[in-house]
Amino acid sequence: MSQTQKDTSVQRKPKVESYDIAKSDETLHLAVDLAKFIKENKLYQNIQGKEYVNVEGWQYAGSRLGILPVVEHVVNISTDDEIKYQAKVNLLDLRSQQVVGAGFAICSNREQGKKYYQEFAIASMAQTRAIGKAYRNILAWIIRAAGYEPTPVEEMDYAGNESAKVAVPTEKKATMKAAPATAATTEPAEAEKTPGVRYASAKQKEEIIRLLNNPVITRQEKTKMLLNINRLDEERAAQAIEKLKKVIEDREDGQSAAA
Repeated sequence: MSQTQKDTSVQRKPKVESYDIAKSDETLHLAVDLAKFIKENKLYQNIQGKEYVNVEGWQYAGSRLGILPVVEHVVNISTDDEIKYQAKVNLLDLRSQQVVGAGFAICSNREQGKKYYQEFAIASMAQTRAIGKAYRNILAWIIRAAGYEPTPVEEMDYAGNESAKVAVPTEKKATMKAAPATAATTEPAEAEKTPGVRYASAKQKEEIIRLLNNPVITRQEKTKMLLNINRLDEERAAQAIEKLKKVIEDREDGQSAAA
């Protein structure tokens, strides 16, 4: 073997598998790959006991499907006392060269924690949020199937600011009337119960996704299960796995008998 041939063989890289969003079986395989990639690279954040994926994780999912973000515009809508930018991002399917999705987003220095942000940072965050929003519009179910919440972290950051604003008048009402005060004291007790729930493990979710990928499972059954997979606790997940196994066994036996 010549030196040139040796160099070529060394430089040759393994082909990265790509997926087709139009084929549900392939996207379910992507969900398993995505769950592993996000976990290994820590591309998620835990917010109030739930895991939300960073925009980098959404971009990875899109790239495996051949769908890339293209910034259409970033508009300065600032006023004299506020730095504010709006961004729009389109999603381009590299196979068809067609736009398959879009997302709008806004970022302002009036948001909590962004008072001292420079203008370029506000504009950049608007773009980042728009990218996450665009991917969410078409890939939310895949992220959920991977075991994560179908909302980008950057969007939750904005939602958190809104909830913080709403909390102020609630406290005022509680000091004026006895009834709201009583209700407020019962809420923490209920909230404490939620963290105690043992939700389905990543291994259980992977097993459910693997079983859903069986040809005898209908698309409607897949969709229904995937939409609720993050709500399952360990016991219900175990029951779902056993039920899926039985359904698959019964249907495969029925097909064999018919043949």
